[in-house]
Amino acid sequence: MSQVVGNTALAYARVWHHVDASERVLGKLAERIAIVLMGKHKPIFDPSADCGDYVVITNARKVKVTGSKAEQVLYRHHTMFPGGLKEIPYKTMMQRKPDEIIRQAVSGMLPKNKLRERRLQRLRIFEDDDMGVFQHNILKRWEDGTLTQSVPLAKAPSSQA
Repeated sequence: MSQVVGNTALAYARVWHHVDASERVLGKLAERIAIVLMGKHKPIFDPSADCGDYVVITNARKVKVTGSKAEQVLYRHHTMFPGGLKEIPYKTMMQRKPDEIIRQAVSGMLPKNKLRERRLQRLRIFEDDDMGVFQHNILKRWEDGTLTQSVPLAKAPSSQA
């Protein structure tokens, strides 16, 4: 029997990952999340296929940056009106929308193509520990990389003849 993983439904199955962003560096966290959203950790990775997994991030408010980025980073967006360029410093953005900080960092690390928005839709970010109904979907946690204890593994049926 061949050991090759082919284009099967099991190979393309999406897994839900949980990440606790407490005391994690923003850039390194965003890089790893982008890899999982693209599916580069899977043996069937193809740049033109969308085979990535779901990622749920908790404690987004506790993410940290290194150096003097907290004073220097500005988040810019335009309202599309004349003179409508808005600049928001990192500290203000962390108070108002800490999830948007992580979302923009991950978005900047994804390839700039038609799959980018679809990949970002699989990213769920929460400011604190409560992740609502998504806690039932989690299969992998990044601390140990194994299946969680809350997921019951299917037992093989016993053959009684």
